[in-house]
Amino acid sequence: MFSTFKSIKKWLFAIGGLFVLFILIAFTEIRHKQKRVKAVVVHIDQVDGHSFLTRRDVTGYLTNGGADPVIGKEYTEIDFHQLEERLRQHGLVRDCQVFRDLTGDLLVSIEQPRPVARLMASGEGVRTVSGQYVSEEGRFFPVSMNYSARVPMLTGKYFAKNRSLASERNRPLLELLKRVHDDPFWRAQIAELSVDEQGEVIMWPQMGNHQIEVGPPTDLEAKLKKLKLFYTDVLPAKGWDRYRRVSVQYRNQIVCE
Repeated sequence: MFSTFKSIKKWLFAIGGLFVLFILIAFTEIRHKQKRVKAVVVHIDQVDGHSFLTRRDVTGYLTNGGADPVIGKEYTEIDFHQLEERLRQHGLVRDCQVFRDLTGDLLVSIEQPRPVARLMASGEGVRTVSGQYVSEEGRFFPVSMNYSARVPMLTGKYFAKNRSLASERNRPLLELLKRVHDDPFWRAQIAELSVDEQGEVIMWPQMGNHQIEVGPPTDLEAKLKKLKLFYTDVLPAKGWDRYRRVSVQYRNQIVCE
């Protein structure tokens, strides 16, 4: 009986040894495959269910237009930080991460900027395809041929000298753009915002021929409250074409003409 036990023990050791050997061979094979980039896997977060970028765009940015390919390259030669900085240089990339997975793929995760308005240069019509977007951080970034976001237009001489809204000085204007964009009611009502050289704002609605004089983009809570009262109480009673000018820039009053 003791001899039988020893025989079984030897078999178990032999089988265990073979199993360990198989694992080591498989692990070595996997490690060998992981030494080089097998494929580039791109993930792009979406803006309202759409993407300004395609995976082909991202791969082009990553490889410097194909001049610096990564497929087949050893991971010891890959500078992940450099690749991330290369991607961040492009206006349609808000942030990114480049890393590898256990199978040897290079993973690229892209976060896109989120627009709150579309800036049109002086003299351009609302229906043109040129211009730039304004992100929720106040940064200007280029339009895309892949997707056109439905956001209010932004025009006016103010932007001849202001090429960003990310500064403290421009925070009130950016806050107005974000309120219009984020609120379903205002997003449905407002088609365009025009800003003059002094920074005063006039808004144009989707429906009706009136202009809305906001003045400086300050006291927004009170101004938008008065404007909403105009849309919910005054226009239904008087008609959408009754007025040509509406001003909410003065304290405690709405001026309608």
